[in-house]
Amino acid sequence: MAHKLSSITEVAAGVVVTATLRVDTPGAGFIDITAEARDFLAKAGAGDGVLLVFLRHTSASLTIQENADPDVQTDLVTALDRLAPEHAPWVHDIEGPDDMPAHVKAMLNGVSLHVPVSGGQLMLGTWQGLYVAEHRRAPHGRDVTLQFIGAKSR
Repeated sequence: MAHKLSSITEVAAGVVVTATLRVDTPGAGFIDITAEARDFLAKAGAGDGVLLVFLRHTSASLTIQENADPDVQTDLVTALDRLAPEHAPWVHDIEGPDDMPAHVKAMLNGVSLHVPVSGGQLMLGTWQGLYVAEHRRAPHGRDVTLQFIGAKSR
């Protein structure tokens, strides 16, 4: 099997741009934030670099996932519910039966992403999108820090 490395591009990181995106979730499920990330890069005047995405919560998470078929998201919610069911014998239950499973799901998915940026564009695959995964049943306000590190567009 042959592997081929593309040509190497070198860019001096000359700028760090940061903003906070407030995401109001409707309850458990996936919320697509790809358009907001692209808007942030455009407003930042991003050229080449990296977009860092960080969720400032412990009962929700971030993921890069398929953006074409919503059945994928439905199945992912079901799979996470199987991995961390509400009615397991959790010790931490002061915030309700969905809280501890939400922490487990957030730990599995993680709360940070980094995506390469080239020419101001996210280098996502054709069927990839950026998502906040809400793991609580009730609506929540979630803060997502977006940070571009790289060079300004020319």
